[in-house]
Amino acid sequence: MLSLIQENRNIAAKATRAVAKFVGVATLFALRLLAAADDGTAKKLPEFVVNEVRVANDEAAGTLGMAVTALRFEPRVDVQARSFAEAQADVSVRGGVFESTGVRIGAAAVADPQTGHYLFELPVAPEMLGAPAVATGAANAARGFNAGTGSVEYGWAPVRTGGRVAVAAGAHGYDRQAIYLGRASDSPNGVGGDVSWARSQSDGAIAFGDHDFSRVAARMQRRSSDSRSQTDLFAGYQHKFFGWPNLYTPFGFNETENLQTVLIALNHSWRSQAGSEFQAAAFYRRNKDDYEFNRLVPGASNPFQHTTWLRGLATRGRVQFATAALGYSFEAQRDRLESTALTFGRFNERSIEKVTLLPELSAPTSAGRVTARAGAAFDHSDRDGSAWSPIAELEWRGVEGRMIRGEYSEATQLPSYTALNSSATSGLFRGNPNLSRSRARNLELSAAFAVRGWSVETAVFRRWDDRLVDWTFRRGVTARTANPVDTVTDGIEVLATRHCARVDLTFSYAWLHKRSDYGAALVDASFYALNFPEHRATAAIRWRVGHGVELRSDNEYRVQAPNFLRVIGGDRAVVSSLGLHFAPPALRGWEFSALVDNLWDSAFQEIPAVPASPRQWSVSAAFRW
Repeated sequence: MLSLIQENRNIAAKATRAVAKFVGVATLFALRLLAAADDGTAKKLPEFVVNEVRVANDEAAGTLGMAVTALRFEPRVDVQARSFAEAQADVSVRGGVFESTGVRIGAAAVADPQTGHYLFELPVAPEMLGAPAVATGAANAARGFNAGTGSVEYGWAPVRTGGRVAVAAGAHGYDRQAIYLGRASDSPNGVGGDVSWARSQSDGAIAFGDHDFSRVAARMQRRSSDSRSQTDLFAGYQHKFFGWPNLYTPFGFNETENLQTVLIALNHSWRSQAGSEFQAAAFYRRNKDDYEFNRLVPGASNPFQHTTWLRGLATRGRVQFATAALGYSFEAQRDRLESTALTFGRFNERSIEKVTLLPELSAPTSAGRVTARAGAAFDHSDRDGSAWSPIAELEWRGVEGRMIRGEYSEATQLPSYTALNSSATSGLFRGNPNLSRSRARNLELSAAFAVRGWSVETAVFRRWDDRLVDWTFRRGVTARTANPVDTVTDGIEVLATRHCARVDLTFSYAWLHKRSDYGAALVDASFYALNFPEHRATAAIRWRVGHGVELRSDNEYRVQAPNFLRVIGGDRAVVSSLGLHFAPPALRGWEFSALVDNLWDSAFQEIPAVPASPRQWSVSAAFRW
């Protein structure tokens, strides 16, 4: 135990020195930008951009904010957390599994080749990103990369001149500090930049649930005066240590994760007045992971130390003609794995490429405009051959936001290294080197309309997942096993939003029904494919009370599919997050807030056998300029 603590302290010390050096250089760069621009002349105000946000609270009560924070109550995705979402979160879309979800920042599809558990290990400050969008069905088939059921997409936000310093403290010894500095260019086609540093630590809401996080990020941005062109160069580093009982296994051990993530990305985007668009990106990601099954006995069972490297290039866009358009994309990624445990597969490096062409024709009618899209995606890998996937849509759009769309699409995906390279006969995680490409087929009818001030979106779909990789549990076997499963998922989604002078409201409801076939595999319980809400409703409320006071409330009600591994909390849950924010008119720039996560102290296990995170509260103060 003492050696483990000393090792963590040494790692934290090295990370802190690296963070301090990085922050120092980045801050010096930002201050030079500020000094160079502050010549006493009048400045052009940056353009105002509104993002559609479907959640009320974009900060967490128990840690620093991350890209995944804004997804916790997002109606279109299900975030299944270990400890809390910012520690380790599985993000699924429409009843899929965590590894069938993709993440895109700008043009780059950022992934983790080892396991989808680390998909959202993104060392990017939330201030640098736009509001997340969720692509499903044909949109995911066209824009997603190695993602079967859906993708979460972030855009690079414009740099804003100003800054924010914030501190927070709360229950269980929690404290957080964060700073953000930004300087937008005042000259046409000039260069601006922003930097961010944040850290948080806590003793944990339950025993052995402590965490220690830090993140540093910096960006340079060139943005044209007409806002049609933007280039971003980003570098970020994040270190996370956290513990949780039953983190990945249902055997009562106190487990830990020690993660270090580096991301470097270059992204360029352009759009024309006529509707044409172009984006290109190159990125590098390295993720180091040291997992301990038993923190009291480091190295028990097997040392689980992994490092993955991922490099990628991507270009995508749309060429607009008079009554037609051509959507296109090309992406290529190369990954590599080094591991002490994942050594039983056939390979530890791989390349994946994808090309998509999606022509469209559009014609006006007396009732609106009809658009037809039909094309295909071509996926290739040097380890698993190639696959074609058709994409077809027929859409009608009328006035006042009315829309009806019918679509059919397919998307394919390759398994992760944890599933491919874990031993098939021993150990805690048992893989299968013969797992092959999975395929998702989606048939969908969706509509959108406005009624009495409400914007409503609905969808009815059926998805067939063939050879989807799931992790299953067998009674009496001390392991989880990677097994392919064929599933059929039926779903209904309804989303309604309304924005008033003082109140923003978002309500959603989703119904899912699933049938599964594991073939000859012996399965008693599923950790992921069959861990989904049969009914899920969300409500997000932002109420601007007045005099600088704002009340924010996120709420979720769910009825989860039964699972015998879920021994505490039942299959029904009400989970809420409540925030009170105060920006005193007499103290310009100051912001004060109080946040409570898991307001009702629900014990519902989002992942079977993983203890829920109890109620967490915190208070914070920030100064913005």
